[in-house]
Amino acid sequence: MTLPSADAVQAAVEATWPPADRWQDGPFVHRDGAGGGKRVSATTVSGPVTEQQIADQNSPLFCIRSGEDALDRILEAAGYRIIDPVTLYAAPVEGLINADLPRLAAICCDVPLGIQLEIWQEGGIGPGRIAVMERAPSPKTYILGRSKDRPAGTAFVAIADGLAMIHAIETRPHFRRQGVGRAMLQRAAGWASRNAATHLTLAVTTANTAANALYSSLGMRPVGQYHYRMRPENPS
Repeated sequence: MTLPSADAVQAAVEATWPPADRWQDGPFVHRDGAGGGKRVSATTVSGPVTEQQIADQNSPLFCIRSGEDALDRILEAAGYRIIDPVTLYAAPVEGLINADLPRLAAICCDVPLGIQLEIWQEGGIGPGRIAVMERAPSPKTYILGRSKDRPAGTAFVAIADGLAMIHAIETRPHFRRQGVGRAMLQRAAGWASRNAATHLTLAVTTANTAANALYSSLGMRPVGQYHYRMRPENPS
């Protein structure tokens, strides 16, 4: 099965992890993340821009997507520093389903349980990002991962245009490398299949070597990349 394009996965990221507000000013698309992180707060562009337009906007954070090399060069020249390169992954859901996965290894919940909120909080995923999940349209689910009969991890999944995007994957430190992340992704794939999604997709920082190794081991493949550029703290 052909994998979705980088543009399609990027669109699914935005649809399933929506900002609190989004507005356009010429070629610039601005977002108000309301504390939901860079992904819902960065400015993007919808066409060519000039150095003067960048200077006039003075946006603190830009997201640079595949093919936007000219924008990247302008921002670099303006002193914006590159942060958090991200890799987009995708795989057909049918290839990720594990029919032998124990029922209680990972559980789908209609609303986040208190223990899931606690695990996310421990991992730095606070109320602003929980609000993003609440804004996301259905179908969506909250996955609780378990190990040795104890809550061990959590993740959020939502579907847009046939792509199930998994966000906010968090495993408690003392349960890592015990198959919790793998179980949550496999459960997410089963849920996605039942909700007519064709692929499971996700975005992960390229520097997160452990996560990248896990996704690759499950047969997920990179389909694109993006990164952010942040305005210098004291622009001249």
